[in-house]
Amino acid sequence: MTVEKDQLDRFLFEDRNVRGEVVKLHDSYQGILDSYDYPPIIQDLLGELMVAACLLTATLKFEGEVSLQIQSEGLVKYVVINGTHDQKLRGVARWNEEFKLPSSFSELFRKGYLAITLAPNDGERYQGIVALDKPTLAECLEDYFLQSEQLLTKVSLRTQRDNTSNVAGGMLLQVVPENSETSQSHENPDFDHLGHLMNTLKNEELFSLPTAEVLHRLYHEEKIRLFDPQPVTFKCDCSKERSAIALQNVSKADLLEIVAEEGAVVMNCQFCHQEYRFDAIDVENIHADNVVADQKIH
Repeated sequence: MTVEKDQLDRFLFEDRNVRGEVVKLHDSYQGILDSYDYPPIIQDLLGELMVAACLLTATLKFEGEVSLQIQSEGLVKYVVINGTHDQKLRGVARWNEEFKLPSSFSELFRKGYLAITLAPNDGERYQGIVALDKPTLAECLEDYFLQSEQLLTKVSLRTQRDNTSNVAGGMLLQVVPENSETSQSHENPDFDHLGHLMNTLKNEELFSLPTAEVLHRLYHEEKIRLFDPQPVTFKCDCSKERSAIALQNVSKADLLEIVAEEGAVVMNCQFCHQEYRFDAIDVENIHADNVVADQKIH
């Protein structure tokens, strides 16, 4: 029996107007945890946000990116997880080390909010603001779907950390819109029943059983269509070339002064902490390329 790792599975209830997703993250979750020494409660928050990003990107009808960004004046100052339509994730968190570590989700934030940004490769960006006023992140996301898309949605976000492995995962159930004009936010006994069964899922089942077996245990009386799985990876799109483009906005004189004083201009990726170094020759090439670009523009 092979248990999936770093995978998103979509499914559909054949006889009900409900769709679903299951996601499991192993190496991709560990990849973000390895990038920084996060406190346990922030490790859990990052895992839940990663799962949420996977579940949200799976609902997209375009190629592009979803960004989940939390800002607050409490312990957590800044957390962002970016996910693409092809399930490539990256993320980072910043927190105030002077604060005492809390024990609950709601205590992590003060005047906090979650911004969900949808950024199609072709088209306009859309941003929704989610209040962090529920006991869990999952409940905040359920409220987001209900308010922004008028869709009944049930979300479960899980993390499990021990000495052998760190894993994150979750599920989403959502009413399928009958048409673009119909609101699906009204009471739905079928959906409530399926959501109640989803609440009985245990961590050991989610993380130790194949998705098909998970769904059979939860919904053995239902006819379910399970679609082809989609792999999930931790992948940062930083590069020395992209860092060089950013340095074009800094004058050559200032960059050369940094090189003279410190030996190189050093840029660090905030997501994966990869370091890129630029010496005097690199600086000359960066601004030589910039001159060429300016000449082409004019």
